Amino acid sequence: MSAHRVLFFVQHLRGIGHLKRTAVLARTVARDGIEVDIISGGAAVPDLDIGAAGFFQLPPVKSPDDSYSRLVDESGAPATPELRRRRRAQLLAHVVARRPDMVIVEMFPFGRSQIRDDIVALVEAARAMRPRPWLVSSVRDILPTKRTPERYEEMADDAEAYFDFIMVHGDKALVPFEASFPPAARLEGKLRYTGYVTGAEAGAAREGEKEGEGARKEEGEGDGEVVVSGGGGAFAKGLLETALAARGLSRLSSRTWRLITGPNFEDGDFRALEAAAPAGVVIERTRRDFPELLQRAAVSVSQCGYNTVMDILTSGARAVVVPYLNGRQTEQSLRAECLAARGVVRALSGDAITPDALARAIDAAAAGAPADAAGIDLDGAAKSARLIKGWLETGRRR
Repeated sequence: MSAHRVLFFVQHLRGIGHLKRTAVLARTVARDGIEVDIISGGAAVPDLDIGAAGFFQLPPVKSPDDSYSRLVDESGAPATPELRRRRRAQLLAHVVARRPDMVIVEMFPFGRSQIRDDIVALVEAARAMRPRPWLVSSVRDILPTKRTPERYEEMADDAEAYFDFIMVHGDKALVPFEASFPPAARLEGKLRYTGYVTGAEAGAAREGEKEGEGARKEEGEGDGEVVVSGGGGAFAKGLLETALAARGLSRLSSRTWRLITGPNFEDGDFRALEAAAPAGVVIERTRRDFPELLQRAAVSVSQCGYNTVMDILTSGARAVVVPYLNGRQTEQSLRAECLAARGVVRALSGDAITPDALARAIDAAAAGAPADAAGIDLDGAAKSARLIKGWLETGRRR
């Protein structure tokens, strides 16, 4: 039995990126012989690779729209107080039963205010253990814009009060945390930049992985294609429809165009895409071999979410990104701006995309150089695992 036990708590509300990044971290940490559990509060994600980690599913809740102002259950009904109490009871019971040496909370206090009471209860339960486990916040490179300066300060207050360390899964030289979190200097002693977390990094190192296991690698699939992907799918409808309209305007119109919607794409919208797709266009929900498809593609077209960008950087794909932009959701725009400034991708404005503009960008990308990640730290999974192991080896907090 492992000498150490780590518990990850993650709550994804619309997309799937947070859970996928947590899965990469969990399976990488587990390779060191550390016992790892993931507790997930969001909807199930098909084909989630957690390696040797354990998985505990709470009754899922999600946000029904991109306002993130309310929560619903699996059926779309409002999340009742009874459901919320049941979820919290299960969460706390699991923590008490497992008695972890470290609790890692994804995104909070820099997000997840919708379930703040649940997370605070989790942290307080951990703090009551003797000796108490290490408490670590795990956060991506860029945060959404907050409504007021006071909100940033409240988040910094929570970070100071509840956590020993904050792992920022990004590269300070590309995007410093203060670019999206102004009071970052208050947390300087707790912040640890890990570099970017890529699925390819952890997947390549798994022992006993079989070539092609769980994937569909048919001869010729992806070769020279235009691969248009929607990430989790919740925000992808506009991009996918525009890409379909752009095909006839592109010099690559004779190539196969593969549209991958993501698991959260609405069923009715999926059927409409299938009905509108002419010969030479393939419509799919998911591809477990997505990074391999990008390696063989002529051009990748996508939004600019964290995990999709990691797939672009590790595959070296020629890429066009159209960042999702809605109100305070400026995370993807900042990431796209930083990558475009380095010449890594071609970026279009997500709120002004047209079929003609997208076709021109695709043609330019096809004629240009592949994505070059030189100088960007992509060692995030391994560095995170080393940090976690180092903290564990010092023992629990007394």
